Amino acid sequence: MARRRRHPLTFARLLVLGLILTVIWFAGFLYFLNFLPARDSASLINDDLETTDAVVVLTGGTLRLDAGLAILDQGSAEKLFVSGVHRGVEVSELLRQSRLNPDRMACCVVLGYEASDTTGNAGETAQWVAEEGVDTIRLVTAGYHMPRSLLEFRAAMPEITIVPHPVFPTHVKVEDWYLYSGTAELLFGEYTKSLLAIARLKIHNMLTGMMGKEAE
Repeated sequence: MARRRRHPLTFARLLVLGLILTVIWFAGFLYFLNFLPARDSASLINDDLETTDAVVVLTGGTLRLDAGLAILDQGSAEKLFVSGVHRGVEVSELLRQSRLNPDRMACCVVLGYEASDTTGNAGETAQWVAEEGVDTIRLVTAGYHMPRSLLEFRAAMPEITIVPHPVFPTHVKVEDWYLYSGTAELLFGEYTKSLLAIARLKIHNMLTGMMGKEAE
């Protein structure tokens, strides 16, 4: 009976391949960090702020909602859409958390309850934008979340002008991420999600292109 031939280098090859992939992944992560907006690049809320048809806030922190309401309050947008709100939460409840006048603001604030992730935020917002006839939006989310958000939003509504407006939670130490395990874990996760989003969108575009050619 012939003995099964062993491959003693198989494990070593897998190990080397794993190390190479890890190095590539980490190099990509460092590249990803360069796309994160810096704190001093944040759009200030002042009279010179570029006007858009609407401001869109992605839920996930009080800073985001506060920024969106302030932009609406100063007249730099006519409407505010908050995407990914928990069911049962009403406009009046959100406005009570701010220092702005609820009676004056309630008319211009719309809540979206369907989204549970960034892809859902983009789809939900795209539907609202189409219904409202909006051409330009100011997108408010955390700085570390902005690259993936722009990726999803531009794919969902390529004809819409999107102005990024990052906010910066104090607990996320992007500049010194390697000193804080919580920030490092958050950024690693965001980078990985961005890679998956890029892969998903590329596959979707490829399949759409193939189906289009078959239909011709």
